Amino acid sequence: MRRGLVAEVRAVTGLSREALARKLGIAPGQLDEWASGRQTPKSAVDAMHRLLEKASSAPARTRSRVEAARLDDAIVCADGIEYLKTLPSDSVDMILSDIPYGIGLDDWDVLHANTNSAYMGESAGQKRAGAVFKRRRKPINGWSSADRRIPKEYYEWCSTWAPEWLRVLKPGGTAMVFAGRRLVHRCIAALEDAGFNHRDLLAWHRPTAVLRAQRLSGIFQKRGELAEAARWRGWRVGNLRPTFEPIVWAFKPYKVTIADNMLDHEVGAFNLEAFEAATGGRSNVVDAGFESGEAGHHEAQKPVRLLEALIELCTVRGAVVLDPFAGSGSTAVAARKCRRRCVAIERDPAHVRVAKKRLSNLDT
Repeated sequence: MRRGLVAEVRAVTGLSREALARKLGIAPGQLDEWASGRQTPKSAVDAMHRLLEKASSAPARTRSRVEAARLDDAIVCADGIEYLKTLPSDSVDMILSDIPYGIGLDDWDVLHANTNSAYMGESAGQKRAGAVFKRRRKPINGWSSADRRIPKEYYEWCSTWAPEWLRVLKPGGTAMVFAGRRLVHRCIAALEDAGFNHRDLLAWHRPTAVLRAQRLSGIFQKRGELAEAARWRGWRVGNLRPTFEPIVWAFKPYKVTIADNMLDHEVGAFNLEAFEAATGGRSNVVDAGFESGEAGHHEAQKPVRLLEALIELCTVRGAVVLDPFAGSGSTAVAARKCRRRCVAIERDPAHVRVAKKRLSNLDT
């Protein structure tokens, strides 16, 4: 055998030592012997030459082997759950959405049938604090048995759209979902029960976050219990500063290997180099803030740069990204900047107008 043939085959094909040995039907140690100059059977030499010829002559594919329904860019004013039912099956490469968290951020974020009048109310203390404490949301312990049903009702709400998400995604397609820390586990359970596989849980590390934790000593001071106030100095009621938000990374199961699925549908693997270029790292904790003048379109808005990184991680150029809860259109903006198509669905006409304006500003 020509000295260096094993190394040449590995360099051209990208096969590991073990993978090449498997293709030749030998043990890796025997491959090492051939690489060192030992006599090699003619059949093995011929097989390696065929691998070289195939790798050198076969051009890279310019399109997937399986034809999918064509979806063009669109910003649609509609209910994101109902509109999905009109989309073709296996037509979307990625779903990237900042879904309602079910924590009472505003009226659109109330996803349960609880009639407790205290929920979403506003106390005198909250009014004095301003926008940081805009609404009275669900405390950890709840006020009533109905309040304690909110997590289950959130799961039930997620279950109304998760099966449709699975249907419209291509096999191996990704669903990246921003979900609140309080109820993210219910979202994951709904996705899994609909048929998704849960790949990972990412974290968006926010540059700023407000500590919403009332001083326990202040509560006792208002009661006139000064000794107790002194005793419990430093203790708080609430949570630590929320410096991260979870991002669920799920995917639709595929029928064959990831490699074959990439040839069939161009989804399933992830582009680490593109992600590293976008974020500066390989971690599942992503630091990203808003660019100058970017924020202020929506109270739950996410940085476009963060969304771009997630799109680059999971899709190729020209892919279709779907956002069923589009808000002010940040996903559509990120997709356009990444040269992907986007179907963005939002039921609030005012937010739809903002999204369309933001996209039109990209073209000027």
